[in-house]
Amino acid sequence: MYCTAEEALAMIKEDMQSVIIGDEYIEDAAERRQKIEALAGQAVSDACAEIDGYLSKRYSVPFTKTPQVIRKFAKDIAAYNLVSRTGIDEDEREKTFLTRYNAAVAFLLNVAKGVIDIGVEEGSSADQGAANGFKMQSSGRIFSRDSMRGW
Repeated sequence: MYCTAEEALAMIKEDMQSVIIGDEYIEDAAERRQKIEALAGQAVSDACAEIDGYLSKRYSVPFTKTPQVIRKFAKDIAAYNLVSRTGIDEDEREKTFLTRYNAAVAFLLNVAKGVIDIGVEEGSSADQGAANGFKMQSSGRIFSRDSMRGW
């Protein structure tokens, strides 16, 4: 994981977290926290998968040592995933989350194209597979020109 659920939740104010949970009111603070943490965990997982999807052609993902910039954008994407559960109102405070999400996607697209370097030396998994070589084995030949003569 490129960030934690706690890091994603830290980007969202408490009143917004109540909106994310949904229409049901949960009086118990521990139960409310447990529900929002489960949602945040899924949002972080989705954000990491999205990042891996953009960068898998260029880098071997998931990263063994995550660059700081990827951690930052993972938090932005995870926060957007949480806030967008209830819809994004572009005239309200949610627009900030949408703007940060769009910036993250634009950054990831530029990294995938090779316009931006994130300082990771690892090659893509496709390159690693090609470096290992290729070997194929099959059964012996059944039909040949000699065996088919006269037919």
